[in-house]
Amino acid sequence: MLTICNLSKTYPNGVRALCDVSLDIPTGMFGLLGPNGAGKSSLMRTIATLQQPDSGLVTLNGIDVQDQPEEIRKQLGYLPQDFGVYPRISAQDMLDHLASLKGFHDKQQRRDIVESLLLQTNLMDHRKKAIAGFSGGMRQRFGIAQALIGDPQLIIVDEPTAGLDPEERNRFLNLLSDIGENKVVILSTHIVEDVTNLCPQMAIIADGEIVSQGSPTQLISELVGRVWSKAVGRREVDSYRSDLNVISSHLYAGSCIIHVLADEPPHDGFSLHEPDLEDVYFATLQAHGDRHQEAA
Repeated sequence: MLTICNLSKTYPNGVRALCDVSLDIPTGMFGLLGPNGAGKSSLMRTIATLQQPDSGLVTLNGIDVQDQPEEIRKQLGYLPQDFGVYPRISAQDMLDHLASLKGFHDKQQRRDIVESLLLQTNLMDHRKKAIAGFSGGMRQRFGIAQALIGDPQLIIVDEPTAGLDPEERNRFLNLLSDIGENKVVILSTHIVEDVTNLCPQMAIIADGEIVSQGSPTQLISELVGRVWSKAVGRREVDSYRSDLNVISSHLYAGSCIIHVLADEPPHDGFSLHEPDLEDVYFATLQAHGDRHQEAA
């Protein structure tokens, strides 16, 4: 269990990255969903002992992250959004080097660890290839392999599927799903579909605040019967926004489909829409923005 209690962080330039964040994250996949700049990476870096919070507490299985960072690092695997430099040495040799840095000094033990990780991440056939020549998906799978050295109990992956093609993305998500069966795995992303497909529990973060949390199924159920859709002209969207609570719009077959949140049918031409996590995401962010405007 990872417990985050009243965590806050403001950078020297005055940017408030985290504001009173509290979460309980159990074993399994946990989605942290939010737009760019919402505070996701700041929260991941704090959990990973890469920066100190101004206030608050983070514990992993009862171990205080701030008081015992070395103990946490022994149980932590981290794949940051910008994963280092990809050297012109083989995946096998790089993993061997990283295992040595993590304290595995017996050569045979390292060989066994590296082979197991290469098999787990489906990189065995590419083990002698330079990482610099890997595709985006292979690089991310290598990133997971290095994060798994030492069998950590907490895995953090920050925006892992950004830039991957659909096939590489599916392969990577399947790998994460397998890993998440017996570890705490935090998937930090702005891609709603990744959370929908993988995570039984999630939270939405905006402006450094947790604005919603629960299971995707529960959060979606709260919008059943309240989301309405209609195809409109692109130039009509703004007029609908001025009159209705339009939570999202997207193009489809040359028309613009708007989703409106309302307890009753808004106007003629609207049909009831079966909500999904994307509707939850946009409705939550919009409500958060409205509260901020009112407070200002």
